[in-house]
Amino acid sequence: MASVSVQAGDFQIADEIAALKNGRVDIGAIVTFTGTVRDMNGDLKAMTLEHYPGMTEAELGRVAEEAEKRWPLVGCRVIHRYGRLEPGDNIVLVITMSAHRHAAFEAADFLMDFLKSRAPFWKKEETSEGGQWVDAKESDTDALKRWG
Repeated sequence: MASVSVQAGDFQIADEIAALKNGRVDIGAIVTFTGTVRDMNGDLKAMTLEHYPGMTEAELGRVAEEAEKRWPLVGCRVIHRYGRLEPGDNIVLVITMSAHRHAAFEAADFLMDFLKSRAPFWKKEETSEGGQWVDAKESDTDALKRWG
């Protein structure tokens, strides 16, 4: 069963993998994706993420459950942070586990395509010129379309 957390605090990747794996020996593949706040132009001071508690967790849970229906996963964990984050901070963690690598890779890719384009978060970038709200990139929205 998928596990989803929306939290202000950081996460420890190894701890999350160990908790999800929990001594299982039927896992042949563990795929992780960790997204961090990046500063592409050297001017980003921070990114603030806002969300609606309850609604966000429900939507992320729905998509994680869809991944479990599409692929034979034996573990699925999604963590997304909110609040004010600085360049280099962890922002998202996706872990998928399966008997076979293809399922784990595809499920992680599917989850990240959703998170980048449709997850109910609002992002504001803070630079030396002030703050501005950021929309999903068209390329991220296009990537999600391949999953039907």
